[in-house]
Amino acid sequence: MTQTPQVPQAQPELAEVRNFRDVGGLPTVDGRRVREGRLYRSGHLAHATEEDAAFLATLGLHTVFDFRNAADIKLEGPDVALPGVRNVNIPLTDPADGAEFWTMVRDGELDQLRSALGDGKAAARMALTYRHIITTRTADHSRVLHELADDSVPALMHCAAGKDRAGLSVAVTLLAVGVERDAIEADYLKSNDPHRRYKIRRSDNSAVGMSPEVMELLSPLFGAHADYLTAAYDAIEQSWGSTEKYLTEGLQLSPETRERLRDRLLEG
Repeated sequence: MTQTPQVPQAQPELAEVRNFRDVGGLPTVDGRRVREGRLYRSGHLAHATEEDAAFLATLGLHTVFDFRNAADIKLEGPDVALPGVRNVNIPLTDPADGAEFWTMVRDGELDQLRSALGDGKAAARMALTYRHIITTRTADHSRVLHELADDSVPALMHCAAGKDRAGLSVAVTLLAVGVERDAIEADYLKSNDPHRRYKIRRSDNSAVGMSPEVMELLSPLFGAHADYLTAAYDAIEQSWGSTEKYLTEGLQLSPETRERLRDRLLEG
């Protein structure tokens, strides 16, 4: 019988940092677990309160990996500075990619949203984005993993919502140290918890602009769906033939680097 993956439950709820959690405790296929206090994930830190920043400062972070692009940072602002913590910005999407689309999401009227997002188009776009990041940002993911293996833990990975770019980067990291796929998915889906979800911004925040139909059309863009991760895994299989080849040939992880990564992130 397949056991339900154990996902850490006790996480602080920060006032202005969405979707924060420690991925410690997730099980590996060889019976080990991710060590607590080594790898965290969240939404952006731009609006962190003094209390939020004070808590983050207690984590002993070495590096914050910020996967937002210039457009994201212009919209939300730069991360708050955490004393003694290295901030590494690695944009996982082109700043101009989809700018018109996201303007439509923010400003578009119902008919525009129906045309662009209805009939499964929103979910299909998200699945395609996951595939695109996996196949085109391999060097970026390789850089992150090599830095983690060297000296960059404890680390926090985030994007805007902490769901897609950070979610994929965390998933790739967990694959590299042998975490069970069911556990990776269970952690990923926690981004759907109501208190974790990204706050949708619309120019028209009236009852009409934020109607149930509008929210339903936008939901695939702002939710975590197992199908998106499946699309990423499919891209790995189709591009490299197997996860193992993706790790060794795509991400250029030598056996020594993978062992150091496991030593950094796993218990025992």
